[in-house]
Amino acid sequence: MPPFLQEFEDLSGTFTVVDVVLAMVLSFALCTVVGLVYKATHRGISYTQSYVQTLVFMGMIVALVMLIVGSNIARAFALVGALSIIRFRNAVKETRDVGFIFLAMAIGMATGTRFYTLAIVATAAISGAILLMERLDWFKVNLQSQVLKVQVPSGEDFSKAMDDALLRFTDHSELVSLESVRAGALTEMTYTARLKPSTKPAEVIQAFRELTGGQKVTLLTGYDRTDL
Repeated sequence: MPPFLQEFEDLSGTFTVVDVVLAMVLSFALCTVVGLVYKATHRGISYTQSYVQTLVFMGMIVALVMLIVGSNIARAFALVGALSIIRFRNAVKETRDVGFIFLAMAIGMATGTRFYTLAIVATAAISGAILLMERLDWFKVNLQSQVLKVQVPSGEDFSKAMDDALLRFTDHSELVSLESVRAGALTEMTYTARLKPSTKPAEVIQAFRELTGGQKVTLLTGYDRTDL
């Protein structure tokens, strides 16, 4: 056997071609299941195809990394040093998206270290738990909050009239910010509010427009269930 083939065999002696193929195929299949579960249970408007595809091939990459590391501590530290230069600047809009990232990584680690049964059982169990929570709508809070933004002319005191209108239309409200807009000509007041059950959003907007002399009024409903 040629010397370069002998060296290759020595470096790859800790795993076989069958191990590599099985780890790659299994991580691909299991992470595809995770991607399908994410797609089926996703809520909001921030769904992206690229994120789900990233979940799939990230699991395969982690499996590859685990095959490379094996039980060699020096190799593991070298990879940690190499990967530490990577910086991720994309913000994750939903906290549950982080959980899916860790799940894909865990699957890759399990398949890369040849814990195949563990990877299959864990994927089935966690995916089943996610689908169950989605099906039964666990931990849902029925109290829906709104964000109310009202622009008023600067230099005039609208606080008493605003408080009276908020008592009329809401069960609870709180002023969270004041901002000067249009070069100081207007002041934008932002409230978190919980509308009364019988109140319609259109009524709120119309009432506050009349109160402020036709200035801009914005009511964000359902902001706590979607990503803006």
